[in-house]
Amino acid sequence: MTNKFLCDFRFLLLAAAVAFIYIQMRLFTTQSKYADRLANAVEAETRCTSQMRKLIDQISMQQSRIVDLEVKGLQRRMNKIQTPVAAVVVMACNRADYLERTIKSILKYQNAVASKFPLFVSQDGSDPQVRKKALSYDQLTHMQHLDSKLVQTERPGELIAYYKIAHDMEIAPDFFDYFEAAAALMEKDKTIMAVSSWNDNGQKQFVHDPEILYRSDFFPGLGWMLTKPTWNELSPKWPKAYWDDWLRLQENHKGRQFIRPEVCRTYNFGEHVDWKSKDLSYLMEDKYIKLFAEILKNAKPINGADAVLKASNVQGDVRVHYEDQPDFERIARQFGVFQEWKDGVPRTAYKGVVVFRYPPPRRVFLVGPKSFELLGIKSV
Repeated sequence: MTNKFLCDFRFLLLAAAVAFIYIQMRLFTTQSKYADRLANAVEAETRCTSQMRKLIDQISMQQSRIVDLEVKGLQRRMNKIQTPVAAVVVMACNRADYLERTIKSILKYQNAVASKFPLFVSQDGSDPQVRKKALSYDQLTHMQHLDSKLVQTERPGELIAYYKIAHDMEIAPDFFDYFEAAAALMEKDKTIMAVSSWNDNGQKQFVHDPEILYRSDFFPGLGWMLTKPTWNELSPKWPKAYWDDWLRLQENHKGRQFIRPEVCRTYNFGEHVDWKSKDLSYLMEDKYIKLFAEILKNAKPINGADAVLKASNVQGDVRVHYEDQPDFERIARQFGVFQEWKDGVPRTAYKGVVVFRYPPPRRVFLVGPKSFELLGIKSV
């Protein structure tokens, strides 16, 4: 009985071992198949990833080309769009015929740069002909200012029609190039309050070089440009009249200076100047004062009466010293240049020095009693 049980148990163990071996063989076969399939899948995934990377690289290259083309296209479009420089405001009052002449003069040269220099007409008063004339042009914006109160003069007998000068201007062909170049200078030098296209002593007999610009302590007026921050500073207290004289007051310009040309850019008797190709850095305050002082030192001094006759007989630049305002007016009268002062400053003066040509190309310097000191010049 015992032997039979042991024999049966052995058969059962043998059957279990065979079954285990069979199962392990099936599992190995199945695992081998799955391993082969997994290897194939990994290989396929690797090939797919490689192809995907190549495709991504190709797409990236195409996108880069597209972006480059779009950037270049945008740049070309941007190049056609001109960056604004300044608004051109013509101040008018009651002379429609003069306004028309000024507008035609401006449009002759402004059309090519209209987006840089948008045009406005600012009309003071209710003159119907001025309004009609301004509104007849599609190229500009008309603004009208009405005030029922009469403008009061500072002194008895003074004229009120100051705006007549503003809408009585005609411009030179390089007018807009001049102001665009000057705008870059104003951005660099904050001591410049305004740039003007006008020279009070700019008549033909007193000028020579259309490329020369000067600094001045006297606001020139007539075709001038302020920066936006300066306008924001001054506009809340802007006067209803005499704004040019108002800007000449020390309390308003606060020691800041102005740029003016030798040859006016508000009418055309000088050659066209390519202002944007000119280096105007000599007008920066620190450079200009040294340059001007050196030129003045080298001018030959003239003393005594008959300054005009003596100047005419000297080769090269000359300088004539004046003692005070009456003395300046006497000398200026002899030469025929402006005699007027405002708030202690002669017209066109820089550090008390008024410069003009007489006869061209000779420069004449009318030098004030404190000019050498202000320019840092020792007695020569």
